Amino acid sequence: MKTKITMLVALILMVTTTGIYAQGMQRRTVPERVKAAMDKITPALNLDASQQSKTDSAFTDYYNAQMKLFQDARSSGERPDRSQFQKLTEDRDAKLKTIFTDDQYTKFKNEVEESLRPQRRQQNSN
Repeated sequence: MKTKITMLVALILMVTTTGIYAQGMQRRTVPERVKAAMDKITPALNLDASQQSKTDSAFTDYYNAQMKLFQDARSSGERPDRSQFQKLTEDRDAKLKTIFTDDQYTKFKNEVEESLRPQRRQQNSN
């Protein structure tokens, strides 16, 4: 009887751990990523309606292109080329520079951009 309870507890623990791990691995869709970015950018930079619309479009283009690079790399079985991602970021920044004022762009690069990057979990080194 004791071994059955122990096995049951171990099974429940394993299923719970697997479920939590799987949730962390889901990628957000492009609209979800754009919304998250806009939720951080709009209040931080005090964007007006026109700037919000143009910024939303710039990030949608950026995330769609980024998704395409990931999918192409996955289908070819190769790692994505870092220089292509840098080019995408430079293109996005060039668009944003025409949308934002100089002060807004500086604040975006120095304060907001870092918060848009996905947070990586630190692994315990025990």
